[in-house]
Amino acid sequence: MYSGSGFSDWEIGDITVIIHKGVYHLFHLIIPNHDYIAHAVSHDGISWKRVKNALFVGNPGEWDDDMLWTMDVVEVNGKFEMYYTGLQRRDRGVISRIGFAQSDDLIDWKKNKKDIYPIAPKGIYYETEHNNPRKWLSFRDPYRFEYNNDVYLLLCARSITGPVSRRGCVGMVKITNDVVELMPPLLYPMVYDDIECPCIFFLKGRFYIIGSIREDIKIRYWFCSEFLGEYHSFHADVLLPRGNYAARIVKDGDHILLYNFFYAYGRIDALRVLPPPKELDTDGTGRLVLKSYYRWDRQVTKILDQHEFGEVKQLLSNPSATSAIEVDKWTCSSRSGYEIFAFKKPSTSFIWEGVLTVEGMGKLGLVSDIDEEGNGYFISFDVQNGLLQIRAWGFNPLDVRQNFIFNELQMGVFKMNEKNTFNFRLIHYGNYIELSIDGEVKLTLMDYAFSGDGIGLYSASSVISLQKSIVKILPEPIEEYASHEETHKLNDQPFV
Repeated sequence: MYSGSGFSDWEIGDITVIIHKGVYHLFHLIIPNHDYIAHAVSHDGISWKRVKNALFVGNPGEWDDDMLWTMDVVEVNGKFEMYYTGLQRRDRGVISRIGFAQSDDLIDWKKNKKDIYPIAPKGIYYETEHNNPRKWLSFRDPYRFEYNNDVYLLLCARSITGPVSRRGCVGMVKITNDVVELMPPLLYPMVYDDIECPCIFFLKGRFYIIGSIREDIKIRYWFCSEFLGEYHSFHADVLLPRGNYAARIVKDGDHILLYNFFYAYGRIDALRVLPPPKELDTDGTGRLVLKSYYRWDRQVTKILDQHEFGEVKQLLSNPSATSAIEVDKWTCSSRSGYEIFAFKKPSTSFIWEGVLTVEGMGKLGLVSDIDEEGNGYFISFDVQNGLLQIRAWGFNPLDVRQNFIFNELQMGVFKMNEKNTFNFRLIHYGNYIELSIDGEVKLTLMDYAFSGDGIGLYSASSVISLQKSIVKILPEPIEEYASHEETHKLNDQPFV
């Protein structure tokens, strides 16, 4: 994982990723100063090392002399282009415009001073500095997209009409032979203040727009069969749950990867981390679904079958609880109250897979990083209503008046079949937690509260069985803060 942190724990901002000759290149903002665009590289898309910074704010008097905001990096005819957002000090930083930079190698960047840049809105479709009741202007977060040999930039913009808090739209400009044409919004749902970091891709016969929503810190999506058509939402339009933000896609061979940063603890001024990517796919109705990153299985160093997990302990010693631990099947139950059935995790980083079958109507779920006293992460399955929830739950020694931790970290939804059986896949990599149900990622987050030695199941008035279970051992995460010597080598030798 990667946070880019120095003095502050929340320095990483909006991101873009490009893959060139097998190397993943991450470009991101530096919060809160926004004074340069950082650059990091990776060979697996998970562990990153910083290299030469890409772009800095302009000199005093230039149009981008205050701050740099969200960017997009693409390869065009063997060269590299960066479209970025700039702010100017004389505007007090409340007006955003779009600039352009070029590179031959992704390492050294030069701002382009063509007459068409910076691109600013006009009062035909979008708010401008002269017609802006919110008093700060969104015309930012560019994303370059080619369609029928034409070049478009999608933008976080605001419609010139509508309720002030609901004007957020996906704006669009068309660039033809260095002529900029402002076009009507590609998407205007009339519900959000802004649709940040928009991007678009084509998958299995449909165009999909994704955008980040500040109101609830979630990532949503819309679809259409035509690029310039009318975009719609499914009944459920959340692509990534709360805490995940500023998502952008990158094509990795046949895979479409989704990257974003994560707000730890649900606060924008807390630790921000770039978690591992997810893959995008669709279900039978065309709804977007998230899959685990294909490179996880390539990192596995050892696989343990269910009979090799070791001793299963009942941590709470509940007298109404029972367990039958067979070679290929565990059956665990608790008639009254909770019981935790845990075994020692073979590694701090692992993938735990298996098939769970549920009987009865009680509570049940998985536990991770659990200690002997039952402190850890609890992932609950509400099979009646199809709800998932992960909590950090345990003893709080720092507050005698509230001597417990009970933090609801993230929620998701899933669909239970008639047999009350489902496949789960729990990835725990450092402080990253990812849960998939029947092949779809439902929870994805970072947390730092617990690090106990156990993983397992819990039951409360339920009977659950575990079958076909394996644990795949992963290597430990690579330390982000590499030696200065290695970083200097990367700076001296471009990754191309």
